[in-house]
Amino acid sequence: MRPSVVPVSPDLLAGRLAEMITSCRPGHPVRVALDGAPSTGAAELAAALADLLAIAGRPPVVVDAAVFLRPASLRLERGRTDPDAYYEDWLDVSGLRRELLDPAGPGGSGQVVPSLRDPDTDRATRAPYLLLPDGAVVVVYGPLLLGRGLPFDLTVHLRQSAAALARLMPAELRWTLPAFARYDTTVEPAAIADAVVLLDDPHRPALLSR
Repeated sequence: MRPSVVPVSPDLLAGRLAEMITSCRPGHPVRVALDGAPSTGAAELAAALADLLAIAGRPPVVVDAAVFLRPASLRLERGRTDPDAYYEDWLDVSGLRRELLDPAGPGGSGQVVPSLRDPDTDRATRAPYLLLPDGAVVVVYGPLLLGRGLPFDLTVHLRQSAAALARLMPAELRWTLPAFARYDTTVEPAAIADAVVLLDDPHRPALLSR
């Protein structure tokens, strides 16, 4: 059966995703990836999801992947605007797994660190450990999260075509466009995500139903 495209309003989109998340009960806190470029509004969608999850009695912990970046001395070795470095070197994959995703997963302690590094100051946040309550949902949002072996229980890819990315990406981040083109070709996130949201027009999202 071919995938179908189901138009939804932004509010209905958050509700549909919240339903999907709350129906997922793996026996430990649900670890959700909200994978999307800065132009997709991932932060706003994560906040809307958090509100709905809280109402549903599923305590949310929302984490911006930007607080798990590697130190600037490592991620900027090839310069501040190198798209290959952005793709390969920016996210602290091992730190994200060690401090957040593995402790929240099966057999984990349930004690997580919600941030490692302030992306603006490049200093360690020294965030205290957080004990996840029963029924918790950990939502990590940010770009280029899939295809890295990170142990998410549910993955949502916020998709924009190359033309939409070029049109909607903030001017100061347009240098990252080749990284997203590489991601599409190498990882094919729309093919491996559990859910795909089409956002060429952010005001008129659509769910790709498999």
